[in-house]
Amino acid sequence: MCRKRSNCSFSRLELILIFFLVLMLVVTVVLLVLHFLTQESNGKLSYFSPATTSCSSEPERLWMSHGTGNPERLWMSHGTGYPERLWMPHPWQCSRPDPSETTVNYLLGVGRADCTGPVAEIPLMGYANLEQVGGGLLMRLYSRAFIVAELDDSRRVVFVSADIGMVSQRLRLEVLKKLHSKYGDLYRQDNVILSGTHTHSGPGGYFQYTLFWITSKGLIRPSLNAIVNGIVKSIDIAHQNMKKGRIFINRGTVEHSQINRSPFSYLENPASERSRYSSNTDKEMVILKMVDENGEELGLISWFAVHPVSMNNTNRLVNSDNVGYASYLFEQEKNKGMLPGEGPFVAAFASSNLGDVSPNTKGPFCVNTGESCNNPQSTCPTGGATMCMAMGPGNDMFESTRIIGQNIYLKAKELYEKASQEVTGPLSSAHQWVNMSDVSVELNATHTVKTCKPALGHSFAAGTIDGVGAFNFTQGSVEGDPFWDGIRDQLLGEPSNETKACHKPKPVLFSTGEMAWPHPWHPDIVDVQIATIGSLAIVAVPGEFTTMSGRRLREAVKREFNSHGTSRMDVVIAGLCNVYTHYITTYEEYQAQRYEAASTIYGPHTLSAYIQLYRGLARAIAMNTVQDLPRGPEPPVFNISSITLVPPLTVDRAPARKTFGDVLQEVKQQYRESEVAAVTFVGANPRTSAENATEHNFLTVEKYTNTSDSWHVVQNDASWDTRFYWTKGVLGRSNVTIEWHIPNGTEPGVYRIRYYGHYRKSISIIHTVSVPFEGTSSAFEVTTL
Repeated sequence: MCRKRSNCSFSRLELILIFFLVLMLVVTVVLLVLHFLTQESNGKLSYFSPATTSCSSEPERLWMSHGTGNPERLWMSHGTGYPERLWMPHPWQCSRPDPSETTVNYLLGVGRADCTGPVAEIPLMGYANLEQVGGGLLMRLYSRAFIVAELDDSRRVVFVSADIGMVSQRLRLEVLKKLHSKYGDLYRQDNVILSGTHTHSGPGGYFQYTLFWITSKGLIRPSLNAIVNGIVKSIDIAHQNMKKGRIFINRGTVEHSQINRSPFSYLENPASERSRYSSNTDKEMVILKMVDENGEELGLISWFAVHPVSMNNTNRLVNSDNVGYASYLFEQEKNKGMLPGEGPFVAAFASSNLGDVSPNTKGPFCVNTGESCNNPQSTCPTGGATMCMAMGPGNDMFESTRIIGQNIYLKAKELYEKASQEVTGPLSSAHQWVNMSDVSVELNATHTVKTCKPALGHSFAAGTIDGVGAFNFTQGSVEGDPFWDGIRDQLLGEPSNETKACHKPKPVLFSTGEMAWPHPWHPDIVDVQIATIGSLAIVAVPGEFTTMSGRRLREAVKREFNSHGTSRMDVVIAGLCNVYTHYITTYEEYQAQRYEAASTIYGPHTLSAYIQLYRGLARAIAMNTVQDLPRGPEPPVFNISSITLVPPLTVDRAPARKTFGDVLQEVKQQYRESEVAAVTFVGANPRTSAENATEHNFLTVEKYTNTSDSWHVVQNDASWDTRFYWTKGVLGRSNVTIEWHIPNGTEPGVYRIRYYGHYRKSISIIHTVSVPFEGTSSAFEVTTL
């Protein structure tokens, strides 16, 4: 080696190495300069993809995995004395989510199954009108299930929205029993939420408490079984189709679709509280959008507060009302080329705090005189309360259902398409059984109150402007009626002084908590439940919360999460879940004793009790102490057989020289768009079909195809444009009329209508069998206008 470098020359190898060293330094410097110039132009450092430049204003939580499979929170201090979460923008918060830019967060599964059950002779659940029994079908009822699981499948949450009036305790217990027999402890009372859409046009008869027997004519096993089997099947389908995916949330305002049907009760709430809101109803819709890891659309859940009572109490056709029509429109849009009820995409429009919210936007008026009856008692000068009804916005209940359903659908579609805020984070769920007739509520440091044994007030019998009651009962009654009280005392017994005092100012009509024959009339043991999916908390409530009650509960749950370090939670109320306990008003609304208050069965402090209980669940989730929650007293299961006043199924008979499925009144040869094609067949009791096959299809509309010389189905009995009417005759005879309300845009051509049924045939003195049959109309032509 040379002692002086100037006297030596570099070798060729050394020169090559020096050249590459200098080149690497130059390239490194250039890259660093370009990097910092890029960051400066963006105004901030990017922790994710440099392509992310347009993000939403609401950042999501950053969750980090530490190789354990369980995400943990990342914290930082802002010098405020307590830690806060570190918030960073996700790349998927940009205007158009791109699945290729991020990893998935959950395992997702969606499923839909029929839960219609018998469509004839069964009382419809909702209006408590014994004369309103099923006489056909407008739209099928479905259970829609959504399963969300963590990627390591350590935790999962199930949300089910079913097209039924409400979830009964017996229904929930039987569903959970079936799920346990199939899946063990995977699906339990704490992580399965069952919610009813609250349609008032679904079959009843699925309750174990006596009060609901009276309005449903008993426990009707075919009705209960259809709902149980439908819910379980929808969960089965969702379970079998689990795949990696992502969830987005969005919210927006729905206009022209609701009014407060008890505005005078709402006005009892403090003015300072009311001034915080622009309306006496909650107009906000919250939606969840679910996609798989490739961006393929899986499903939608929407929560919006509106009563599904566009179909009034004169309706006899089983259907899912306005929210069901919204589901129908959304699923038809996404499942192109599929018949209703078919296709992989599932859209649920679930209930929320709808207690005092009506879709009948024309408001209450006297049907006999046309005068307004928008007064505290909802009474008319002539005819009293029975003449005061709300209607609208359509000319009849079918048009009103379509208008409200379409409004809801269009807003959900808009929110769905724009959804960009992603839901991320771990799952959790908390559940307790509570004796709601004996809850001590701490109002403040010095005052403690208690809930009451269940009781209904006089205004309960008055009904509402959506479905009026009978006799001379009126809303807003704060005094009893000696005549009706005397009859009650003779037949059912007088309420105790303790119950009367506890429920004041409610005048007790039925002291259901003190009535136990043949079984208790109302539940004491009630489910309270919260499930969280990342930053979303679903508060499952066992009844109908009024607008302000729902607002107070949401805020209380949100504050509880905030106070324990879980901030920025989206809180939604899922209504009519797990067990039905009628209504929940605020303490102030309770004083007015309109229908909703008279139906707040656990007394004036019911809402305060629920707020206390749900705060406890939120606290347990936020502090990760769910395992320490007391389980609570389990609800009873009564040993009830199928006790019902519904007439038994008898042998079906056809007229002389006729057979089942023969046409009695034929279609016309030609129709135009917007006209009604109708045909009448020799029919049989549809209950036989319901018992024979849960998902039996009663009708199809078929179009003739010249090229293949064949007929293909274009509509079925789940379609909005078809109606199936059953008329009972004498001596086992009955007729079926099928209508097709030909929609605008129907392709001209040759069509026919087909009817599918089962008739009950006697094979011996004590044995009968069910025999399938079909009927077909003549072909007819549809032309354009």
